[in-house]
Amino acid sequence: MVRLAGLAAEEIYIPLAGGNTAAIKAVSPGGTVPYLEHEGARIWESLAIAEYCAELNPALWPAERIARAHARAIAAEMHAGFRALRLAMPMNLGRDYAGLGQTPESLTDIARIETLWADTRQRFGGTGPYLFGAAFTNADAMFAPVVARFLTYHPPLRPEAQAYCTSVRAHPLVAEWYDASAQEPASWLLDKFETMS
Repeated sequence: MVRLAGLAAEEIYIPLAGGNTAAIKAVSPGGTVPYLEHEGARIWESLAIAEYCAELNPALWPAERIARAHARAIAAEMHAGFRALRLAMPMNLGRDYAGLGQTPESLTDIARIETLWADTRQRFGGTGPYLFGAAFTNADAMFAPVVARFLTYHPPLRPEAQAYCTSVRAHPLVAEWYDASAQEPASWLLDKFETMS
């Protein structure tokens, strides 16, 4: 979202080491990431970062009032929900864990996500590849980690959901995210996420 907004910001990488570490607490008031410092603002929560970026670049949310409200609602649902999916399919951009993590609870979350995406695209997507059409918005950015999980674990998806995942993965900023992940040092890898079974 920071890059989409065109903010001048330096990226600083901190190994997560499996949780809320001293290194993260040393820089982030909430002890969490992502954390943004920009022109005096200190923001340590994803949705707050989304709103801050949209203040500087309003195009990060849809222009139309109803679409914008819907975008905020689905971004918030993603941010606060889908716990079963997060637990069963931890995010890992560098592995292929096809078929793993498919619990009844994670599949329920996936069904909800597919319904949410289909409804959003039907109502607001037009012919564009993203949730709200041709532009990659804050809502798409919030769902990029979900897309990454789907690409890693390959759960059964409807064709339209798979097409959306393909579009998100092809976005230049998402491609850069994957490229940066591939360059992470081996010392950052955590065994519990590298040996899924």
